[in-house]
Amino acid sequence: MNREVFMVNIEKNKSDTFRLAAQQSLRLMISMIVLIVMLSTPQLYAKETVQGIILGTKISEHPAWFKESFLEISEDVAEASESNKHVMLFLHLNGCPYCFKMNEENLKNAPYTSFIKTNFDVIALNIQGDREVVVNDETSSTEKQLAEQLKVIYTPTIIFMDSNNKIVARTDGYRSVEDFKVVLDYVHEKAYKNSTLTQYINNKKSPQYQFRSHPLLSETNDLSSLGNGPIALLFEDKSCRDCTLLHDGHLSNPEVNDILKQFNFIRLDAMSSQPLIGMDGKTTTPREYAEQLGLSYRPSFVLFDQGKEIMRIESRLFRFHFSEVLRYVGEHHHKKYPKSFYDYLDIKTAELLKSGKNVNLAE
Repeated sequence: MNREVFMVNIEKNKSDTFRLAAQQSLRLMISMIVLIVMLSTPQLYAKETVQGIILGTKISEHPAWFKESFLEISEDVAEASESNKHVMLFLHLNGCPYCFKMNEENLKNAPYTSFIKTNFDVIALNIQGDREVVVNDETSSTEKQLAEQLKVIYTPTIIFMDSNNKIVARTDGYRSVEDFKVVLDYVHEKAYKNSTLTQYINNKKSPQYQFRSHPLLSETNDLSSLGNGPIALLFEDKSCRDCTLLHDGHLSNPEVNDILKQFNFIRLDAMSSQPLIGMDGKTTTPREYAEQLGLSYRPSFVLFDQGKEIMRIESRLFRFHFSEVLRYVGEHHHKKYPKSFYDYLDIKTAELLKSGKNVNLAE
C-alpha cells in the first residue's frame, strides 16, 4: 500500500469515528430531553388506572298477574275492596338486587304465590319513575316524588292499603319468604284493626335462636349513659330467623368490625320486659322500646349520633350497603350529607370505581 492510500484510509476511519460519536451523542441528548419531559409531566405517561365496575345488579320481570293500573290509587283500592282484597304497592328500583330477590322468591315462586294473587292487587312503582300517581283527590305526584314523600330508603319498599286508602303496613327492604308471609297474614286478616305489625309478629314467635357472643357487643340497662357518640342498637330475640345469618356473615367480617369499633355497640333483647332507661332518660323495657320504634324485623339496627337517630337497618342487606350505612353514621358522613344517605353513597361509589375497585351490590 502506498503512502497516499494509507493516509486516505486513516482520514476515512477518523471521519467514521467522529460520525459514530456524534450519533451516539445525539441519541443521548434526545433520551435526556425525553426523560426531562416525562419527569416534568408524569401524568401524561403514568399508566392509566382501569375504571372499576358495578357488579350484582339484577333485573327481574314483574309477574303478569301484577295489576295494570292507571295509577289512580283510590280507584284501585275501591276495586280491590269489592273483591275483599288489599292493594300492595311494590316500590322498586331498576337493577336492585333486593327487588330481584323479593320478586323471584317472595312473589313469583313462593309457596304462597297463589295466596297473594287471590288476596292482593299488586301495583309496581319505580322510585325513579316519572309516571303520574294519583293517591287521592288531593295528592298527585310522580313516582319519584311519591317515593320521596314516603321517605323510601331501601328497596323494595312494600306498602299495604286498606279499604279507606290508608297505609296499614309497610316493609322496607328484603324480607325472607317466611317473614314476609307473616306480614301478608297480618294484612289479610285485618289484624291492623287491633294491633300493630310488631305486636302481631311478636305473638307469632317461637324460640329458635340462642344469643351469640361478639367481641364488640355489650349490654346495658341505661342507654342515656352512653354519651353523644355513635351508638348502634342491635335488636334481637330468641325467635330471630336471620340472626345466625347476621353473625356468621357481616359480624364475622373484619371490615365491618373495623367500622363497628367506632360505635357503642349494644344488644337489646326485643322481647325482654326488664327495666331499661331509654335514650331520652325515661324508663321503659326493650320490648316496649322496640314497639315504640315500630321495629317488625329481627335483627334490626338503629343507629344514633349525638343522641339522635340517623338511620335504621330493618331488612337483609348485602355487605356493601350494610358497611356503608354503618360508615355513614359511624364516620359522621351524615353531617356532610344530611339530606340523604344516597348523596354520600353516590360519592363513595364513584371514588371506589375511579380507584379501579369493583363495587359488588349483591355479595
